[in-house]
Formats: sequence, C-alpha cells, structure tokens
Amino acid sequence: MTRIDRKFAALRAEGKKAFVSYIMAGDPDLETSLAVMKGLPAAGVDIIELGMPFTDPMADGPTIQLAGQRALDGGQTLQKTLDMVAEFRKGDDTTPVVMMGYYNPIYNRGVDTFLADALAAGIDGLIVVDLPPEEDEELCIPAQKAGINFIRLATPTTDDKRLPKVLQNTSGFVYYVSITGITGAAAAQAAEVGPEVARIKAKTDLPVIVGFGITTPEAAKQIAGVADGCVVGSAIVKQIAEGKSPADVTAFAGTLAAGAHSA
Repeated sequence: MTRIDRKFAALRAEGKKAFVSYIMAGDPDLETSLAVMKGLPAAGVDIIELGMPFTDPMADGPTIQLAGQRALDGGQTLQKTLDMVAEFRKGDDTTPVVMMGYYNPIYNRGVDTFLADALAAGIDGLIVVDLPPEEDEELCIPAQKAGINFIRLATPTTDDKRLPKVLQNTSGFVYYVSITGITGAAAAQAAEVGPEVARIKAKTDLPVIVGFGITTPEAAKQIAGVADGCVVGSAIVKQIAEGKSPADVTAFAGTLAAGAHSA
C-alpha cells in the first residue's frame, strides 16, 4: 500500500471525504512554498498536490500559469522540487504528496532517474496531464512498478467507450475534472458532477476525487458530498499570488478542508 492507499483507508474508517490541496512548487519562491506545504497537513489537508512548474502548461488557466511563471522566474527547477519534498518528509512521513505537471521535465531527466529520485524524495503519486493511456509504457507502467501511483484524469468528455482505457492502469485515485476547460475557468456544480462520479465508480474501485472550479468551503462540501473528496488549486494559489503569509494561506486551505470534511 502507498501512502495514498493508506490515507483513503483511514478516511473511509472515519467516514470522511478527502481534501486535496494543490500548490505550485517554488511559488513565489522556494522558502515560501515550502512553508505553505509544511503547514497544510495541520490545516486539515489530506493529500498535497505539488505542481511542477513548466513553461507551457496547456491544462492550466491564468492563475496557475502565472504561479508557474513566478516559480520559474525565481529559479525553481525539477531538482529543487524534489529537494522540497525531501525537506517536507523530514517532518512528515505520512501525508501523501502527488506531483502534478507535464512530461517534458521528466523526459529530460530520464524516466528511470526521475522515478528513483522521486521515490527517494518521498513522492507517492504522479499526475502527468499530457501523457494519454496510449503512452502508458512511457511512464505510467514504470512508475507503478517503482511503487508510485499514476493518477489519471477523467473529464466530462470521457465517454463510456473511452473510460475503460483511462482506468486500465490508473492507481491511487481517479481525478475527475468537473468542467470542460482549463483550471479556474468555471464553477463546479454538484448536480452535474454527481452522475459523472457515479458512472466512473461503477467501473472502478478507486476513489474518485473532483477538481477544477471549487473555490469556497460550501462548494468543497457540495462536491465532496457527491464524490470521495475534492481538490482545490486556483483558489489557494490566488492567496499566494496576493502575497498572503504562509499562515494565512494554510488557514484558508483549512476552511476548505473543513468544508470537504463536513460532507
């Protein structure tokens, strides 16, 4: 079992839904983002998604694009992101960390080298949005063999014909993208999300977590209520963009976590 598997087992035992928080590594600088990361578990965050900054983030809206640009401008690299996780692990060996981003930086490093380094740093899962299931031999299957979950995205356009392909080598959880479009573009609606989550859950035993378009504690509660949990990214990243202190950012994340946990 990975840390992700253990976390979901513990949440199920407590009858709670999961709250997942996304932040961009190195935004606005390494010190600040590490301080935020370290504060998230105590605020109630169950799983941390850590963005790998990249120059061409095609799935991301302006908020996360700008976060990635701030991180890159500040000198953030893939190595520094791995180091950040290793530093986080010195004080927290239980909170799952999922790296989310694009394949180019991993490819440049070399898959085998990256997976060994990721495992050593304490990374539990990967979300690589530009590698479709047809490319599973490239990274997904090697990651699973190394003991790292490979988490796939399903979307409103993932029809019943496509869904089994999306699910076939997925592990950890399924990330359901609640809207058609980029991050931060629209509000998720529980009435629309619920039937889609049920459709996915009929085909897999994995938890289904919903992201994109969740910005308030009430929205977190509503979406978590029709899924196994929810992810918030852009709303938290906006707090960082506004120059809020790490304590204020984690306090905000805590209000969202409380919303999800009350579902």
